[in-house]
Amino acid sequence: MKLNLFTLMLLVLAVVAAALRLRGETWDAWRVVGLCLAAPALVLLVIARLQLGRAFSVHAKATTLVTTGLYARIRNPIYVFGTLILIGAALVVHKPRALWILVPLVPFQWWRSRNEERVLAQAFGDEYLRYKRKTWF
Repeated sequence: MKLNLFTLMLLVLAVVAAALRLRGETWDAWRVVGLCLAAPALVLLVIARLQLGRAFSVHAKATTLVTTGLYARIRNPIYVFGTLILIGAALVVHKPRALWILVPLVPFQWWRSRNEERVLAQAFGDEYLRYKRKTWF
C-alpha cells in the first residue's frame, strides 16, 4: 500500500506544481484540449497502477495475469495513459517540441510490451493467448 500511496502523492504534487506554474496564464484552446486529455489519462493511469497491484514490476515478470478492470480491455494501460499524459502536458504548457520525446518513447514502449508478452505467454500459455485476443495493445 505504501507504493500506491506514494505514487498517488507524486501525481497529485505534479498536478499542483503544474497548476501553480500556469496560474495567471491565458487558457486558450490548446491548453484546454491538453488538460482534457491529460487529466482523465492521469486518473486512468493511477487506476491502472492500482489494479495491477503486486503484479507491477519494472522488469518483465509473470507473477499474476491481471485481466480485470482496465486490463480487461487494454493489455498495457499504463503505457497508453502515460503517453496521453505526455501529449496533454505538452499542449498545456505550450511546448509542442516536447512531443519529440515520443519518437524514442513509443518504440521503447512497444518493445517493452512485446517483451512482456513473451514472458506472459511463456508463463500462462493459452490463458494469456485468449486474453490477448480479447484486448487491445
